[in-house]
Amino acid sequence: MSEQDGPAAGRRAPGELESEVLAALWAAGEPVGAGVVREQVAGDPAYTTVLTILSRLHDKGLVTRKRAGRGYLYSPVRDEAGHAAAGMRDLLEHGGNRAAVLARFVSELPAEDEKLLEQLLRGHAED
Repeated sequence: MSEQDGPAAGRRAPGELESEVLAALWAAGEPVGAGVVREQVAGDPAYTTVLTILSRLHDKGLVTRKRAGRGYLYSPVRDEAGHAAAGMRDLLEHGGNRAAVLARFVSELPAEDEKLLEQLLRGHAED
């Protein structure tokens, strides 16, 4: 039996649906309802599943919501780059020895990313 034939076949990895919902909100560029988000998420999830994910994202402080009729319109709190940066900061804060974590991170960067990071640190690159 292959890995994909088991009971978890077709299931998303943990956090994947949250990531897809956030990506749909970033792509929308404006506050949208759960139905709009659902249309942008792969795999045709149930409307209630999307609502649950949006509620969890709201509880985590990653999205805001504004009442619109009987439902809500959702917006991400940060843009995609801000979200990634916050995740990187969180990993750094919980990674033990900060100097070792940063040194390993930099040592594993491709040359072009290392150059960009150096430019950013010197204040010579734009966002």
